[in-house]
Amino acid sequence: MCHRGRVADNTLRIKPVVNADRPALGRFIASRWGLTVIVHGTVFRPAELPGLVAVRDGRLAGLLTYDIDGDSLEIVTLDAVTPNGGVGSALVTAIADEARRRQVRRLIVITTNDNLDALRFYQRREFRLAAVRPGAVEESRRLKPQINEIGCYDIPIRDEIELVRDLAYGG
Repeated sequence: MCHRGRVADNTLRIKPVVNADRPALGRFIASRWGLTVIVHGTVFRPAELPGLVAVRDGRLAGLLTYDIDGDSLEIVTLDAVTPNGGVGSALVTAIADEARRRQVRRLIVITTNDNLDALRFYQRREFRLAAVRPGAVEESRRLKPQINEIGCYDIPIRDEIELVRDLAYGG
C-alpha cells in the first residue's frame, strides 16, 4: 500500500512558552479568558505569564499558564482545546515536574464554586481543598465586571476555592 502525503503525528508534545508563541497564545487566551484573570484580588495577564504549551500534530492542543511566588507555583489558566483527551492531565504532570526541578514545594490552583468539573479534575490529580473564600468573586467583579453572575450548571458564581498539591513529599 502506498501512503501519500503527510502522516498525522498524534504524539502530544509539551514545551515551555517562548516569545514566538505569545501572539497566537495571546489570541487563544483572550478568546477563553479575556485579557485578564482575577484571582484572590490579583490581576493576572495570562498572555504575559510563563507557561507550557501542548502541541499535537503541529496544532495547539492545550495551554497552562502559571505564576511562581516563593515556594508556591500557582496555575493561573489551564485549557485543553479538546476536553477529556489527556491534555490537561499531561500539562499538570509537566508543571509538577517543572516545579520540582525549581524546588517549588506546592502547586496551587483557584477555581470558583460553580466549576465542578475543575474541582473533580484537580482532586483526581492529588490536589486537596485548602480554602474557601466566600464572596471573593464579588470582589473580583469590581476589578473585572465581565465575570459572569451564573456559571457552570447554572450555579451562581460567588466563591473562590483553593486547591493545593504538596510536592515536598512526592505529590
